[in-house]
Amino acid sequence: MKITAAVMRERGGSFSMEQVELDEPRDDEVLIRVVSCGICHTDTLPRDQVVPAPYPAVYGHEGSGVVEKVGSKVTKLKPGDHVVMNCNYCGDCDTCKTGMPMYCREFFKANFGFARMDGSPTMRQGDEVIHGGFFSQSSFATYALGSERSVVKIPSDVPLELMGPLGCGVQTGAGAVINSLHPQAGDSIAIYGAGSVGLSALLGAVVTGCAIRICVDPNEERLLLAEELGASHVIKFKRVAKPLFWFYT
Repeated sequence: MKITAAVMRERGGSFSMEQVELDEPRDDEVLIRVVSCGICHTDTLPRDQVVPAPYPAVYGHEGSGVVEKVGSKVTKLKPGDHVVMNCNYCGDCDTCKTGMPMYCREFFKANFGFARMDGSPTMRQGDEVIHGGFFSQSSFATYALGSERSVVKIPSDVPLELMGPLGCGVQTGAGAVINSLHPQAGDSIAIYGAGSVGLSALLGAVVTGCAIRICVDPNEERLLLAEELGASHVIKFKRVAKPLFWFYT
């Protein structure tokens, strides 16, 4: 089917809105009409070749939308379901089988491979391959293909246009606190950066009972929101002594 997608064609370039051809869903895949998609720092990694990636490509990995079609072997989703798209994983390795799919042995291939797990493309433009399948979605587009494993149904009465970041930023921030730091009730925590990930970490600190919850950010509006979401203290700074650069290793 023909869709519109934001295509990146060169390192550090600009997106161009283009018509591309998206495959029909295979047996284990789901076709989703994208309603919203968050913009995350991770989308800059393939663009800037911080991680090796092909061009032209379609990014986007915080998508939410409505299921339009399902493959013949899909059992957990049906057309009309409201969903959030998540990371993909193989489902067969030891970490997947022990309930830790985010540590999948094939995580890089499944999410940064810009293709299906078998290497086949999901998008074309005439004879040219458009490298889709980023995090098994490439949701900077009007429609996306996702693996059933990486698509999560959500209630239909929640605002779908706000749900995209649940697939990455929210679980990254909250999960870092709840699943990695394991704070105890009464502990103190400082969170540097009050963007979507930092504020999600703050929410994780609230539900785990941290008594002192400090948010640090240069943006006053973000700090006001942090206070609204449960920060006990906020610190505004103007600059750092030395620039910081974040990347995957």
